[in-house]
Amino acid sequence: MLTKTHPWTDDEMLECVSILPETPNVITVCFQAPSGRPFDFKAGQFLTLELPVPGGPLYRTWTISSSPSRPLSLTLTMKAQPDSIGTRWVMDNLEPGMQLRAIGPAGRFTAQDHPATKYLFISAGSGITPMMSMTTEIYDKGRSCDIVFVNCARKPSEIIFRERLEHIASRSEGIELRWVVQEKDKYRPWTGYQGQFNQLMLGLIAPDYLEREVFCCGPDGFMTAVREALAGLGYDMDRYHQESFQAPGTPGPELVEAPVPEDDLPEEDVQAEIVFDISGKTTHCPETDTVLAAARGAGIAIPSGCTFGVCGTCKTMKLSGEVHMVHNGGITDDEIEEGYILACCSNPRGKVVLHL
Repeated sequence: MLTKTHPWTDDEMLECVSILPETPNVITVCFQAPSGRPFDFKAGQFLTLELPVPGGPLYRTWTISSSPSRPLSLTLTMKAQPDSIGTRWVMDNLEPGMQLRAIGPAGRFTAQDHPATKYLFISAGSGITPMMSMTTEIYDKGRSCDIVFVNCARKPSEIIFRERLEHIASRSEGIELRWVVQEKDKYRPWTGYQGQFNQLMLGLIAPDYLEREVFCCGPDGFMTAVREALAGLGYDMDRYHQESFQAPGTPGPELVEAPVPEDDLPEEDVQAEIVFDISGKTTHCPETDTVLAAARGAGIAIPSGCTFGVCGTCKTMKLSGEVHMVHNGGITDDEIEEGYILACCSNPRGKVVLHL
């Protein structure tokens, strides 16, 4: 017999009680247990829904966007992608009063398992959902906190939870919000950060990032860029946590704290060779040296300015070979496609030939 004294478990179906539009193609679905049992989970965990789509049940997983500090309801925030089946079914068919079977909660992407005095939450798009849950729980505890919350979106109007987070931040001195957008909304001024999140923004947004526990969630390419930015600045990657999809043995994808990939970063004990095509010189250096530093050591002058991948002054043509480049906007994708690199933020891999 179900009672209100024990937390909800997935032997009981969930009842949809409301659906809230957030931004274009994003909704938040609020569920309650028909028995009235409260929900018990860790902020940042996920839930898998069994969707009765035509042709058989479909299993889809979403991070819980509500906080365990508010246990009488549970919310899932969903974004419909162009090829979405599960989220599109929910948007088109789910109504208050309907019940769905669920599996979970589960997952290890949670600040509760990594206690710290300072956090840096970095997300893109709907990757904001676990950060919302963790931030709300920390805020609800009423204790002093130190969170720098960064979210990247295509446009200001597509920032999920913006108003709610700004309300929370206005009531807490320890929560700082930083929005980064790729483009502005028409007829509305934007005074925040604009462009791709990079090392320069990181230094401006959270100068003490080395002291913070970092949680990151978003598309794979975004998380790779964040990892490379942190690693390139000497961050202790044992304190970096990310969430991504992987296929387990259970039905449907599972959202978990994924092991941080072993990124192919430059190594100090590995030698590289740089050939300067015009001058006929060749030099050897550790992979951790930049092309700019190696060139200067060989007596080759490359004009430079910021030495941080921003100004583009040290743009150089690479004729062959590979480099590891983490730039901050000083070079375009088209220029990279043509073979150009920024010498100040490129590390040689193996043999590299430059038009110098």
